[in-house]
Amino acid sequence: MVTAYILVQTEVGKAGQVTEMIKGIAGVAQVDGVTGPYDVIARADAADLDELAKKVVMPMQDLEGITRTLTCPVISF
Repeated sequence: MVTAYILVQTEVGKAGQVTEMIKGIAGVAQVDGVTGPYDVIARADAADLDELAKKVVMPMQDLEGITRTLTCPVISF
């Protein structure tokens, strides 16, 4: 199992709309609007990195209003 935080930058005024659209993506466990250099942070779970990319990150990048994402996989010690 892979968990990742996905940091999302949006077009001006689109953070709320993007947050709602991200909630509809399978594998997304939590989505929050934030302030700072990113507008939305999502936590996602997948079987492996390949599934995370294909089923969560790539569909997210196709959403209208998203300008940039940064995926941060969680490392368990």
